[in-house]
Formats: sequence, C-alpha cells, structure tokens
Amino acid sequence: MEGVVLAAGLSSRCGGRYKMALPLGDKTVIEQSIAGMYGLVSRIWVVVGWQADEVEQLLCGYDKVELVSNPDYAAGMFGSVRVGVARVRARRFFLQPGDCPLIPARVYKQLLAAPGEIVIPTYGHKRGHPVLFDGKLASEILAQPADSTLRDYVHAKGYNTVPVGDRGILLDIDTLQDYDLICELYRDYRL
Repeated sequence: MEGVVLAAGLSSRCGGRYKMALPLGDKTVIEQSIAGMYGLVSRIWVVVGWQADEVEQLLCGYDKVELVSNPDYAAGMFGSVRVGVARVRARRFFLQPGDCPLIPARVYKQLLAAPGEIVIPTYGHKRGHPVLFDGKLASEILAQPADSTLRDYVHAKGYNTVPVGDRGILLDIDTLQDYDLICELYRDYRL
C-alpha cells in the first residue's frame, strides 16, 4: 500500500497563509492529513510545488514520506496527480489532497476492506476523500490527456462507494473559514 498526497497548490484563498503549515492540534494540517494513513502504508508520496521547502521541513521526521516535486504546479491539480501517481509501485494506493486533516485510520481501513478498482468513501450520500485505486490503474491515469481531470477519469472508469459515517471525508481547507471549522471539529476526531 502507498499513498499520494497533493500539497503543491498556492493556497490562494487562504488570505496569504500557507494552509499546509497551519497548526492543528499538536501538528500542522499536512501532518494531520497523512496521520490516518501512516500506519497502513509503506510509503507516502507528497507532491510539492509552492512552499516545497516548508513542506520538507514539516515532514522531515516521517520515515515513510518522500517528497516529489511538480515544477508545473500552477497549471492545475491533475499535473500533481500525475507526478505522484507516476511514483506508485504498490498493488493499491490512496490519493487525497493534503488539506484534508480529519480522515481517521478507520476510514482507510473501511476502504481497504471494500471491493473495486476505485473505491470512494461517502458521507450523507456525498463523495469525499481519500480515493483508493488499484495500482494497475496508474498507467491509465498517466495516459490521460493533460487537460483532463481525475474526476473525468474516475467517472468514465466507474467506481464503488463505501458509506463511512465520518464527516471528515468531506472537509478540506479552501478558506480560513474552512480552517476555523476544522479547528472546532478537530477535538472530536480520534485520528
């Protein structure tokens, strides 16, 4: 098992603050975002771009984490997806944005127990993160046109869903208001 975590974006809607480095509990957002999968995977590929040096400092103590750079990170998220997926060698892998810090280990375990080449968690009939992929799909993802999106690929390929009963799969940080909400909810989560 491996994980791909996307942390290359500009945090453009966070009022000039780099969201991956924002504090959450006794760690940062990016650290909390890898925490749930950390015990279940052999390697986590964190795709960096803007603020790569800061992410490297934040994650230098995590043996399973390897950073991979997307020099064209400003062109959009699918480029970062492809950079991360290109490193995957495992039979299955998780993929998620680095600003999803409230996903507990039990969600990853539920996805691993489910059948399917692509497995997506749901809460209240809404799809969330992480997405679990069969490793053999990596080559198909890499073969998609540059102007494609992962969503386009997943919808065309088909997927299974797993209700997980955990709102954290829907919560990411786009704005400082999102961050404030996640800080309020954090104490209720057992990651």
